[in-house]
Amino acid sequence: MGRILVTGGAGFIGSALVHVLNRQGWEDILIADFLGKGDKWKNLRALRFDDCLPADRFLQKLEQSAAFYGDFSAVFHLGACSSTVECNLDYLLEKNYYYSLCLAKWALARGIRFVYASSAATYGDGAQGLDDKNDNLHCYRPLNPYAYSKHLFDVYAQKYGLLKHVVGIKYFNVFGPNEYHKGRMRSLVCKAYEQILDTGVVKLFRSSHPGYRDGEQKRDFIYVRDAVKMTLHLAATSSAVGLFNVGSGMSRTWVELANAVFSVLRCPPRVEFVEMPESVHQQYQYFTCADISKLRLSGYSCSITPFEDSIREYIMHYLLSGVRLGDEKFEQT
Repeated sequence: MGRILVTGGAGFIGSALVHVLNRQGWEDILIADFLGKGDKWKNLRALRFDDCLPADRFLQKLEQSAAFYGDFSAVFHLGACSSTVECNLDYLLEKNYYYSLCLAKWALARGIRFVYASSAATYGDGAQGLDDKNDNLHCYRPLNPYAYSKHLFDVYAQKYGLLKHVVGIKYFNVFGPNEYHKGRMRSLVCKAYEQILDTGVVKLFRSSHPGYRDGEQKRDFIYVRDAVKMTLHLAATSSAVGLFNVGSGMSRTWVELANAVFSVLRCPPRVEFVEMPESVHQQYQYFTCADISKLRLSGYSCSITPFEDSIREYIMHYLLSGVRLGDEKFEQT
């Protein structure tokens, strides 16, 4: 693998991916991202790369001259507006659809391996399944503008044949170190940890679905280390093209997650159920579980970190010490 482009390389999954690339000996990396005014920049401190450019400036130069940045062997397009409560669809289409379209066309024209982040949110409420082998993408009904912006690019990529050459990754509920800058979009593992330290109580949404009791809503949670391994495998497997689910293949309840955090912190479990905001109620996924058989058929044979083990590692080696990937003394091989 030669020079690598990672959009969103200062973000959660992006910085974790650059960290693993560094550990594998790759440093010829260009990062394109929006750093903003927060502390996302701290994700970059321990990483090794050639340059970090504002994402809009990168695209502007690319549109002016396709050869401006030279040659790349791979593009990991992980940058996006990932807020599920963002309501400005024009903004989301600009960041998540148009940017992806321009970058994909540029990469394919130059023979560059292109891997991009889609989302399990594109499946909507799951009524039509969560199957990455389903070619009828029009059957899905995303529940929020973010998911719709991601879905539109999947549909475009299929309609115009891009999916025959690229990899689109439908990430499920990824959690782990380097997500600290995401605010309300952080995982419940991170938020539950803080709630327990502050109050000893974890607040969960009540269920408004007759088929699910309070706290029994289920999600497929995947540790970021596993998500990155799967992403790099798909990038390196030339026969892998199209959409792929990236998850654990198992569903766990919110109560199970909260109890796992209580257990690691050796605190008695105390869960309080609160009303779900109306804005969330209309776009809430009650059940997700990734079918990863397509990923397995591509040759991915690594075991997946057990749910409780991944939560323990995240808390004990990252949250308790406040470190980020690359800063920590603990290094998982």
